[in-house]
Amino acid sequence: MTEFNKLQTVKRRFFAMRNGIIADTLRRAGSPYRIIFGLNLPQLTEIATEIGQDADLAIQLRDNVTTRESQMLAPMIYPIEELTEDKAEQWIDAAQSTEAIDILCHRLLRHMPFAYGLMHKYADSPVELQRYLALRLLWSFVQSRPEEAKLIAKKELDRNSPLTRTVAYQLLDEADFILEGEE
Repeated sequence: MTEFNKLQTVKRRFFAMRNGIIADTLRRAGSPYRIIFGLNLPQLTEIATEIGQDADLAIQLRDNVTTRESQMLAPMIYPIEELTEDKAEQWIDAAQSTEAIDILCHRLLRHMPFAYGLMHKYADSPVELQRYLALRLLWSFVQSRPEEAKLIAKKELDRNSPLTRTVAYQLLDEADFILEGEE
């Protein structure tokens, strides 16, 4: 009987749960990954729950930059207590899509004491995807810093980036709503 390592087992699970319709839709939409199984977020969450926290496997998945689901699952299983600022920057550098950034921010980065500093560091990046990350992290601070969120969102809107425009508008609306409630 053949034994599989953890990464092979996860990849076999991706294959078993694949959805060709979603995969084809993502490809047509321009997803940057060469391999797309078409799993959705609840399926990935289910796999992450079964795996539990596993730093080594998470890094192997993160470094598997050709596979969409690997990039999305990796931050779900990385132990939050092991994340340093340097490691966070490695995760940011490895992210190739807004989907991966969303999960990275939600599952790991927003919980870190250095999240605010990361947000500021990437807010003025020449790389659109890094500015997208900054805006996603800014959501963690919009309630406590609506004026600052408004300024950063306006600055990003002035760049007229299709990748960040929607998130910037949403942040601006949320900041305005919060500020109106304070009057």
